[in-house]
Amino acid sequence: MTDIDLSPRQNFDFATDNGKNTDKGPGKGVGKVLLIACGALAREIIDLIEVNDWTTYDVTCLPAKWHNTPNLIVDGVRGKINNARDRYEKIFVVYGDCGTGGLLDKLLKEEGIERIEGPHCYAFFSGKDLVARHQEEDITSFFLTDYLARHFEKLIWQGLGLDRHPQLYQDYFGHYKKLVYLAQTDDEALKEKAMAAAEKLKLDYEYRFTGYGELESELIKRS
Repeated sequence: MTDIDLSPRQNFDFATDNGKNTDKGPGKGVGKVLLIACGALAREIIDLIEVNDWTTYDVTCLPAKWHNTPNLIVDGVRGKINNARDRYEKIFVVYGDCGTGGLLDKLLKEEGIERIEGPHCYAFFSGKDLVARHQEEDITSFFLTDYLARHFEKLIWQGLGLDRHPQLYQDYFGHYKKLVYLAQTDDEALKEKAMAAAEKLKLDYEYRFTGYGELESELIKRS
């Protein structure tokens, strides 16, 4: 398996012809479909491609840290589309709305491109049924995925400036009661990181194993 561990700042590209990845710009592999995705999903997407031996997909990712600045996402996706449209039969976007306020969907409608359904990656990892089941209690829940547990310090604690301005804690997390770790893999080290994050944020902790959820089923449909 290709070892993918992107920092929150990194772009990422993966071509299915040789399994190599680079941050120097997308290289065309044998894939007919380009996945434009959030960098926080890169490891899971590449794992699914390799486990299923798919040659349908090439992958290009925008920085995961843009979750903290969602105003950058739409223009970033637009640039990826413009760069790739003539080189692929189809483009599929692996982003939730992710705080763009519907602007990402507006862009994709104009471009005639689909994306995975859901407001954010937590929703398609959990799946619609689980989201509906926990909807009421999760209003006050803060979510981590494998990626967010792995990069909590850089992406959340430092990314939101809490290491420098602890007084911001109440603004960001005052309304939360619980941290929910939505686990894609059964990894003891990540469980410990997630529990430590809950303790640092002064929140109750809950573990839910989701696997790849609807991310997997959506990619299977298009493979």
